[in-house]
Amino acid sequence: MRHRNRGRKLSRNTEHRRALLRNLVTSLILEERIRTTVPKAKEARRLAERIITLGKRGDLHSRRLASAYCMSPAAVQKLFGDIAQRFGSRPGGYTRMTRAGWRQGDGADVAVLELIDTKVLQKRAETRAKRAERHRKATEETAPPPEPAPPKGKDQE
Repeated sequence: MRHRNRGRKLSRNTEHRRALLRNLVTSLILEERIRTTVPKAKEARRLAERIITLGKRGDLHSRRLASAYCMSPAAVQKLFGDIAQRFGSRPGGYTRMTRAGWRQGDGADVAVLELIDTKVLQKRAETRAKRAERHRKATEETAPPPEPAPPKGKDQE
């Protein structure tokens, strides 16, 4: 029985699991959206919530704890700058996990883990919409004009 055994082992030893989760959380902070399997996303979500709460506290001890966990100094800067300011008045629930189907190669259940209220995702959606609009206009311009219909005779009406 697994009474009081918290967390998932993810079929890895302790060092590998810790490095994997640190990388996932760091990537989530930097990119604001990651795509991974559902169990990994659930574990990374727990840890990301804690790290963002450290960023909201903002004191020196929190900064040292976060920098000991995150894999890059750029992630710590973004955490204590942009992300802490964005979630300053929010009491928790900084991430959203959306299931995204199954992976092509091995059929693993895949999820998208993202920070909520992200401007980055809105900008990506806008650029995607602009690109689609340009593509639509280009295909309309290169398409040949429609051929006129033949005149109708008395017997074709």
